[in-house]
Amino acid sequence: MLRRPRRNRQSAAIRNMVQETHLNVSNLVYPLFLEDGRNIKVEISSLPGVYRFSLDKLLKEIESCVKLGLHSFILFPKVKGNLKDSKGSYGWDEKNFYLKAARKIKSKFPDICLISDVALDPYNSDGHDGFVKNGKIDNDLTLPLLQRMSLAQANAGFDILGPSDMMDGRIGAIRTELDKNGLKDTGIMSYTAKYASAYYGPFRDALDSAPVKNKEIPKDKKTYQMNPANSREALIEATLDTQEGADYLMVKPALNYLDIISLLKTNFDLPIAAYHVSGECAMLIAACQNGWLDYNVAMPETLLSIHRAGADVILTYFAKDYAKLVKKL
Repeated sequence: MLRRPRRNRQSAAIRNMVQETHLNVSNLVYPLFLEDGRNIKVEISSLPGVYRFSLDKLLKEIESCVKLGLHSFILFPKVKGNLKDSKGSYGWDEKNFYLKAARKIKSKFPDICLISDVALDPYNSDGHDGFVKNGKIDNDLTLPLLQRMSLAQANAGFDILGPSDMMDGRIGAIRTELDKNGLKDTGIMSYTAKYASAYYGPFRDALDSAPVKNKEIPKDKKTYQMNPANSREALIEATLDTQEGADYLMVKPALNYLDIISLLKTNFDLPIAAYHVSGECAMLIAACQNGWLDYNVAMPETLLSIHRAGADVILTYFAKDYAKLVKKL
């Protein structure tokens, strides 16, 4: 045999020398959950090791992450029911604790990258990402609401906005609104191919953001989130988002959609992001807690596979643990 691939695997030094994919902490974004109040740190029961924080506790969490070399965060709010309405108007209210928190975070940590969530579901009394009218999600009536929310978030200091709603035309609407108001430097990380997945459960537990059970409104999000059976449709969504001014294209979830990550990476020049969602993380945590897998081996392998598929940016609840692991090496 003239070719023996094992020659390039015979020692750690050689394996490291020819390694094709390298995952850095700088590729990771850490999702954080925010709750109004003080001295709050509540573990998400369906996502062990992940917490909802009040701002005072959250600032300490961010500080600990920065010391580990983790500098990118996406922030999600848990909003009390009495603040929700059909239009999600608390999303742009000047008293919104989420917007106040962004200002405080950026004033204390000006060099971090802070990403927002743009969608109605945290603030919507129906639990949907869009405005419900006559029992349906009205796409075009939702767009001006998303514009108002986006403008408020950009003014609060978010570096990048994350439209997660999957309404048609929302990237163009948001980009136009930002540019009109002199916010040309605010980026947009579009949830381009967000699938109607079964893996969002722990996230919805954390924020209490599932669709309300009411026979008058859609029981799920399948009329706007993508069908898990489709891949070519992701190319249509990515083309539109690119034309409308997105700065990043995101695939969500990540592990069950590695082919979609690869597809977008091959066909588009924009940075590709992937959201390693709560259900995907919860499964691995459960297997490790049962002794079936080694967390410190399986967790980095999982993240590496997402990066290898083509994700330049990975949103993952394992970001801090990966940073800790790298720090020890």
